[in-house]
Amino acid sequence: MSHLDDLPSTPGKYKTDKVLHHHRYLRLSKLTLWASLFLALFLFYLLLSPPPSPSRRNLNDSSASSAAKYGGSHWEKQVRKSSRPRTPHNGLTVLVTGASGFVGTHVSIALRRRGDGVLGLDNFNRYYDPKLKRARQGLLERSGVFVVEGDINDVILLKKLFDVVLFTHVMHLAAQAGVRYAMQNPGSYVNSNIAGFVSLLEVAKSANPQPSIVWASSSSVYGLNSKVPFSEKDRTDQPASLYAATKKAGEGIAHTYNHIYGLSLTGLRFFTVYGPWGRPDMAYFFFTKDILKGKTITVFESPDKGSVARDFTYIDDIVKGCLGALDTAGKSTGSGGKKKGPAMFRIYNLGNTSPVPVTKLVTILEKLLKMKAKKKVMPLPRNGDVEFTHANITLAQAELGYKPSVDLEAGLKKFVKWYMGFYKKKSSW
Repeated sequence: MSHLDDLPSTPGKYKTDKVLHHHRYLRLSKLTLWASLFLALFLFYLLLSPPPSPSRRNLNDSSASSAAKYGGSHWEKQVRKSSRPRTPHNGLTVLVTGASGFVGTHVSIALRRRGDGVLGLDNFNRYYDPKLKRARQGLLERSGVFVVEGDINDVILLKKLFDVVLFTHVMHLAAQAGVRYAMQNPGSYVNSNIAGFVSLLEVAKSANPQPSIVWASSSSVYGLNSKVPFSEKDRTDQPASLYAATKKAGEGIAHTYNHIYGLSLTGLRFFTVYGPWGRPDMAYFFFTKDILKGKTITVFESPDKGSVARDFTYIDDIVKGCLGALDTAGKSTGSGGKKKGPAMFRIYNLGNTSPVPVTKLVTILEKLLKMKAKKKVMPLPRNGDVEFTHANITLAQAELGYKPSVDLEAGLKKFVKWYMGFYKKKSSW
């Protein structure tokens, strides 16, 4: 439709050129006036608006990720060297996203230690102290793992990595973690756990050959399910938190890419992972910190005054499950984004099968730290947390050879030993 269709007309007559030019002039004048007013208001808004506070910024906009540092011959040499298996014909070549995270660090080192090629990717966001992630990065570098600094949503970077290295596998651990924080910054969960996963799958589907992908889901997908222990066949359509909803969405997205593009995908539902180099936002971690400082810790109880319980799983056991999933993953069947046949799609629970009340966790920490905790008992708030988790690991045992062996007290003893050594050196933190 042209601008002439907006002009009033008189039946049986045509407008003269003079009239048409007059209408055009009026319309252009109005457009200019409105554009000027809009520009003035916009500039006025910019002048009056305060700068965004740190708490409102996107966690993924870290200094490292906002200007990703990659490219060049030296960079490519580091990428290739880190990705090269010790025995090229037998070893895996694995891209580990979230490599400087808790699980990512342990998995990367375990893979490298047995001779696989490993390349890390991490954006070092500020959800918790990036200094801990940098310390993990140092650990990775000493193990021969190079970590590329960049965001999982940077598709150009991902394509570059897949151009430089023919990955046989991807261990996708990059995600926005934490159940409670979703109430403060929901956008970060959608950006990382959904958009980030899609970005990775989009690049992987077009790779030739396509890699096999193992990714971290979560026990939180079981949500309000009251049937215990949680089995992979149980319903997962009642998430109790946005974090859980994004992880459930990830499982659906993975199934879609498996179905359409032939990507081999294996999801691992982790159950409350703990241990050395862990996450400071986890209860066992900040309980340890607060008990040592003489601060009061909050212990939640269920509505019926019962204890909240978790299926605490030691990091070494989780690593064994991750490596088992990588080793048994079937090959993807697509090529250049086109499916050539059915591909493997699996979901497994990785837990300890022995739920422990949080009150017992505190008792064990008191014993190991030789200090009495100051406790405040409160009802479990409606912030996305669930009363208990309990894993049925029959499927993982049968198909991955998964067999957890570390009980909570033994695992916490190792954590406390690490914590005391690490933070004694970093007392200025």
